[in-house]
Amino acid sequence: MSGPLSDTGHVLVIANPTAGSARGPLLAAVRDACAAHAESELHITTAKGDATESVQRALAERRPPDLVVVVGGDGTVREVVEGMAGTSTATLLVVPGGTGNSVYRMLWGERPWAEAVRAVFTGQAARRRLDLARLAETGATVCLGACSGVVAEALDYARRTPLSGRARYAKALADACSAHKPYPGRVTVDGKVLFEGDTVLANVGGGRYRGGQYLLLPLSELTDGLLDVCVVSGQVEPERVPELIRSGGHLGEPGVYYGRGSRIRVERTDGETLVFEHDGELIADTAASMTLRVAPGALPVWADPAIAAGPAW
Repeated sequence: MSGPLSDTGHVLVIANPTAGSARGPLLAAVRDACAAHAESELHITTAKGDATESVQRALAERRPPDLVVVVGGDGTVREVVEGMAGTSTATLLVVPGGTGNSVYRMLWGERPWAEAVRAVFTGQAARRRLDLARLAETGATVCLGACSGVVAEALDYARRTPLSGRARYAKALADACSAHKPYPGRVTVDGKVLFEGDTVLANVGGGRYRGGQYLLLPLSELTDGLLDVCVVSGQVEPERVPELIRSGGHLGEPGVYYGRGSRIRVERTDGETLVFEHDGELIADTAASMTLRVAPGALPVWADPAIAAGPAW
């Protein structure tokens, strides 16, 4: 564990009021919890990309924050990470305020956010340097993970699903799986082919969970300097995918392939556009392939000591 954040520290709270539960009562509670221990400043985002610009401005100030607290979903977290990655002396604390909240679960499990905040200010949290990834084609930073196939397709279904929270993505994924047709794909890890053939999904990253509830990368370690990849091939019926990946039971299943490396390429072999997302956002202009490279230890984060110590299994 690391020592407590100094009472003379400076805290920047960045919140997206349009994300899930990140609204008035939660924002006020987070602000008050931080203000009880340190000088705190609250910034409410107003548009896409605002979180990135706001944290970059704050970090460039004469007295930058020691702690950046982000209140929002995985998309808002990714924007803040984009502004901090590789250059920040501040440490990130995530407060769940979105739909899936996979990044929070990756770092804190199911602990209530108030316990996480208290742990940071009382020396009961672990400071870690989290591995990130970067998309070679766009230069974008990837915090949680990136995926092709049904996980990406489910995001489009989620926009039309009249539910909230994790139930929304669960319904969307089930609908996407029911309609899914495996695509001809290939996944290459550090120049070696891990899998080639009909593909249901290929998930790459360091985040163990997607959609807040699907343990797609159960062997992932957050600070090992490598990316994990899981491929579910067409040998697995798409309709079985949600239950298989909910608890990591897909590992060892015939037709499931798992690897680890520093450079991972996901592609369609028929030349068609690859349906692809990262951190819960569909990429509008993808080509037939996407390549991710690890950025080891690129982001200082606060995490639960037990979760940060090793894999989910």
